[in-house]
Amino acid sequence: MSKHGACTLSLLRAERVETKRTLIRRMEYNRCAMSERPITSALQIRVAETEQEKRAVYRLRYDIYVEEMGRYQTVADHKNRMLYEDVDEQSRISYATLDGEVVATGRLTWGGDGPFPQRMIDQYSLAPFLAEIPREAMAVGERAMVRPHLRGSDVLLKMMTTGNKWLNEKRIQVIFGDCEPHLLNLYLSLGMRTYAEKNINSPEAGYLIPLVTVVEDVAYLRQINSPLASHRRDFGDDARIPDCIRRRIDDGSAVLSRLHTAPSFYWGEVQHALAELGANRISALDGFSEEEAARCLDKSSIIECEAGDRVLKKGGMARNLFVVLDGTLEVRDGDAVIAVLSPGDVFGEMAFLLERPRSRDVYAATDGVRILSLSEAQLRKMISSDPGIAAWLLLNISKMLCLRILEQR
Repeated sequence: MSKHGACTLSLLRAERVETKRTLIRRMEYNRCAMSERPITSALQIRVAETEQEKRAVYRLRYDIYVEEMGRYQTVADHKNRMLYEDVDEQSRISYATLDGEVVATGRLTWGGDGPFPQRMIDQYSLAPFLAEIPREAMAVGERAMVRPHLRGSDVLLKMMTTGNKWLNEKRIQVIFGDCEPHLLNLYLSLGMRTYAEKNINSPEAGYLIPLVTVVEDVAYLRQINSPLASHRRDFGDDARIPDCIRRRIDDGSAVLSRLHTAPSFYWGEVQHALAELGANRISALDGFSEEEAARCLDKSSIIECEAGDRVLKKGGMARNLFVVLDGTLEVRDGDAVIAVLSPGDVFGEMAFLLERPRSRDVYAATDGVRILSLSEAQLRKMISSDPGIAAWLLLNISKMLCLRILEQR
């Protein structure tokens, strides 16, 4: 009997009782993608300077990170319902209010205010860049978040554009950050770029993709039609674009995004991996032409993982669907390996289909693992906008689930 099949069957049969809070968290998290839906002009954006302002931001972090997402349980101030960190003391914390309520926040740690904490240097691989770029020309952006009812609005975009004047005054050249795989296309569309040879394994946040913003590269923003292009100052020939950043981006990263890759090349990467499956194997993209696959793979990414990377974290709220292209992964429940995944296998399907948090951890078991990350938002959009393609994809996934169940007999 296949352990993976047994796991799938038991999950499908299980009657799970969810608390009201969990149900609310599921529905709210599904509205996470930012769009251009405008909000009221009553939105006010400020920098938190007083202790009262900072505490209001810390409470927002607690609401979202601790209560909604179930993170930072061991370090949060549960008594006062706040989440703060030592680095907050040296950082610029912005926040937005609407009708008197704090609805969004973000933190920028600037090298001009002092050395970057070692945690940031390690997490974002800053050492090579610090050797060539003045610390005062670098920053790290973290803890960006928006209240659930405003996700899908332009709040985050407004916060980013509001800080442009300060960035230009300080002549900050690069801002480092990261995101979860399901948010990658959102940030890439704004002008951020992947740069790292390896991704980040965060005990609390899970698997993260390192990103860099080249602040004065307005030409690039225009090239990709970023909504930030019209808000950034064009320094012309005086634009400061560090050579070390150019080199790092040109060398490639651990992520290949469909957004910035020629469709034929991207499909070739996927097709080459799946073409090596045995004749009796079904893949999620069986029967797709190149044109149909291009529609299905829109806003997807190919992510390269190293052995030991935790690609999915149990309890995670994101619901992207993944297809294994190369290498081997393990589905784990604690320390127990309950299934092994190989090229062609789909994982993350339970969270996607049932709209529930991740039920198991998934780790890369070998180096050279490559996985195809399919956007949940794009797949759900296809169900109404491109039902034929969506139906064929879901039919293939259904066949794969049936085969897992049959393996038990």
